[in-house]
Amino acid sequence: MFIKNYTSGVPVPKTVSRIEELLAKIGAKAIGKDYKDSKVVSITFQLEINGQDHLVRLPANPNAIFDCLRKQVRRPHNGTLERLRDQAERTAWKLQQDWLEVELTNIHMNQKHPLQCFLAYIWDGQRTYFDVLQANQFKALPESVAS
Repeated sequence: MFIKNYTSGVPVPKTVSRIEELLAKIGAKAIGKDYKDSKVVSITFQLEINGQDHLVRLPANPNAIFDCLRKQVRRPHNGTLERLRDQAERTAWKLQQDWLEVELTNIHMNQKHPLQCFLAYIWDGQRTYFDVLQANQFKALPESVAS
């Protein structure tokens, strides 16, 4: 199984800082970080799209990556699981950085509109747009797309 960045050694704070730099370059008006257990779990930023300010919440999901990495280890030795958790966190944020760089390139090259890139992550302060769609069993989507 191919997992991009599964060996990344870049510390999470450095990757998060790079993401913040990218967001500042594209005109983010505000950037914040959400923490859980002293670890960054998402970056929220304010971006003007079509003359209207939107909050966007970009999460990372190290637990899902940990599950994938854990399946690759038959018999974990002393400290292996902790190292895998650290690696999963680095990988999760590095993937988010890569995704953001690709999407910003698409925007810059007029391949995508900013809303196409960030729509699922539009944040109302409680939920993302994707969360809202999921909670409503994707009923807002056209029938041919939702099924």
